[in-house]
Amino acid sequence: MKKKIKFTAAIVSALLLASCATAIEPNDNTLIQPPDEGLTSNADSTADSTLDSLEELENTEESLDESSQVQAQEALSDEVSQADSDSDSVSQEHPSEGTAQAHLLCVGDNLIHDNIYNEALKLGGGEEYDFSSMYELVEPYVEAADVAIINQETLVNDAYEPQSYPVFSTPTELGDAVVELGFNVISMANNHVLDKGSTGLISSLDYWDTKDVVHYGAYRSEEDSEQLRTLEVNGITFAFLGYTEHTNGFSISDGEGKVIYLEDEETIQRQIEAADEAADVVVVSCHYGTEVVHELNNQQNTLTPKLVEWGADLIIGTQAHCVSTCEYIDKPDGGQAFVYYGLGNFLHTMYDKHSAVRIMGDLDVILDYSTGEVTFENVKAIPVVSHYEGQSYSGSWYNIKLYPLAQYTDELFEKNYNNGVTRSIVDECLSYIPDEFLSIE
Repeated sequence: MKKKIKFTAAIVSALLLASCATAIEPNDNTLIQPPDEGLTSNADSTADSTLDSLEELENTEESLDESSQVQAQEALSDEVSQADSDSDSVSQEHPSEGTAQAHLLCVGDNLIHDNIYNEALKLGGGEEYDFSSMYELVEPYVEAADVAIINQETLVNDAYEPQSYPVFSTPTELGDAVVELGFNVISMANNHVLDKGSTGLISSLDYWDTKDVVHYGAYRSEEDSEQLRTLEVNGITFAFLGYTEHTNGFSISDGEGKVIYLEDEETIQRQIEAADEAADVVVVSCHYGTEVVHELNNQQNTLTPKLVEWGADLIIGTQAHCVSTCEYIDKPDGGQAFVYYGLGNFLHTMYDKHSAVRIMGDLDVILDYSTGEVTFENVKAIPVVSHYEGQSYSGSWYNIKLYPLAQYTDELFEKNYNNGVTRSIVDECLSYIPDEFLSIE
């Protein structure tokens, strides 16, 4: 059975007593960083750290007075016992029987065009950006999820002013709205992640670091990219990996920042296999597919089975800006993985009728403690329509909002400024979704 490994600060307090050093609080988001083997986790890291601390204490004892030595030794003894307990809890974290369950939601490209942030500024009274009304109708779905994943297609940052296509920059109030909405996992694996170079990337990473979320798919450095992002929910440990096909011709030239491309299959295989050992559920985000094309391309057809063979459990596809099919794929161990090949956009104002409808992936994750097997139940593809109104193509577009298809009326179809968005077009887009998963609600 795959086990969850956590970094701990078990010996920090003892070392603080011994050396009067400043304690550093660990990050709330779990980052698994092995010493020499990429993403491979080490269950004995706590014990090793404790032994190192014992040696350090011995070296410093001569400089401490007798009272300080006693205090430090007693504290370290307590921490050694606790470390041993923590080590045992890692290897015995899961019960031997029973099941655990978590509800997961995933959505596609949150693509923030100028029409969106301009209207948000108006809604905020011209002093701040207010995006809340644009998302309010999908909020119940996000709130219901234990794990809510969004692909943030544009850089949310403080380094640059808001900017739209073809090089995007998005105000941080958008990120605030996404987190307040309930998203707790942010994918940055997409083709716009280097739109503002390393400065924009690092600024965006700085921003997401201030939030209680897991973010992945873009990193500060090579070393940072080898730290596995995980989230434990209801006794199930999720690991998140993200890769992109390209970055619109932009690259990192100054050595600051790191993105992993889908062509680097050696790295991807190694990381997925290591994540499969460290977590119960391996989620892989792939920014792939041909833009505004529903059918799968060669990369999607050939790479996806490899991801499953290497250990991926759930694959989330983005990039095409329109919906593609979804399906179960048999795993080598006899289980089944699931893939959403293309979720389509989330919030956006692309002027294309086939991009107006997208799906939210929604499913229950079940972990069988006795076997370690993960299954997906109640798998859904919930359609959502992107709505906006306007008087001219060059003018401001307004009333921008996401609508679950079940709430999208004939009157709204008539008002939608995206030319050609009709029920028949929506039906055509959704024909790519198998009936067993399509859930209009």
